[in-house]
Amino acid sequence: MNFYNIKTQNKTIYLIHIICPVLCLYLCACKNQNYILYYNKVNEIDSIYRMANKPEKAIKKFIRLFHKYEPKNQELTEEYKTYIKLADQYHKNFGGKKSLYKLITLVAPYGNEYKKLYPLCKKYGIDSLEANQKVADWKMGLNRALIDSFSIAMMRDQEGRPENIALVYKNIEKNINLFFWTFEHYGFPDGQKIGRLGNDNVFIAMPTLLSHMIGSKKYPEFRKKLFEYVKSGHCSPQEYALMSDTYDYYKNTAVRYSLRNNNQDSVRVNRNRKSIGLPSIKHSSKIRKDKFKKI
Repeated sequence: MNFYNIKTQNKTIYLIHIICPVLCLYLCACKNQNYILYYNKVNEIDSIYRMANKPEKAIKKFIRLFHKYEPKNQELTEEYKTYIKLADQYHKNFGGKKSLYKLITLVAPYGNEYKKLYPLCKKYGIDSLEANQKVADWKMGLNRALIDSFSIAMMRDQEGRPENIALVYKNIEKNINLFFWTFEHYGFPDGQKIGRLGNDNVFIAMPTLLSHMIGSKKYPEFRKKLFEYVKSGHCSPQEYALMSDTYDYYKNTAVRYSLRNNNQDSVRVNRNRKSIGLPSIKHSSKIRKDKFKKI
């Protein structure tokens, strides 16, 4: 081996020693991101756009947010879709095809909802056939074993209700054990893993399944684990809040995240909402009104 090869080899080894630790730190940082901070930032930006009526300022803040976090597209808020549509409207670069492919995948669990994106996709060179193929590819990547398990869990969840209480509680224990097994092997069974429709078009109503877990003795451990998935971005704050509120209601305490109970201290309720990434009561009400106005 000549001197030149030795020198090149040493330089390569040196670069590996420098780059690898930096890359590892970056990947760890991404893995350990707290999505409650993300949700609260989304709420802040959405407020700038929706309530302060400053869309161009919101676009800039969305760009910075999505550079730091892998985007979600939460129900009602639909922050990633909002960002892309606003950016297109104001002729800002949102990433073109690459970002639209990502949005199609995020919307894919909601049936034909992605088809509403056809006009925007066409504008950037993605025809309906390509969009359909993107969704078909997404479906191929779903976890069939989990779809089978949670289709059964959903049907089992309804057995015996409301008369056969013994059977209901027996099935709750089976389902909570399925959740813990899934957490251990696959993480949280979100829409990107199992979609929304199970076998034979059974609708997998995850919020309903989660809220029924309050009937188990293992619920405190389950709730703690679920909060970790809110932080990691796999369980939505809305799903966690519904489960948490159902438990607190039946324990005769305030329904902390409810929009309907006007007798509560709004400052305390909003603080509790923020602690899991939900918008304030006033902001949430505005989001809902805007959403249903469009339907």
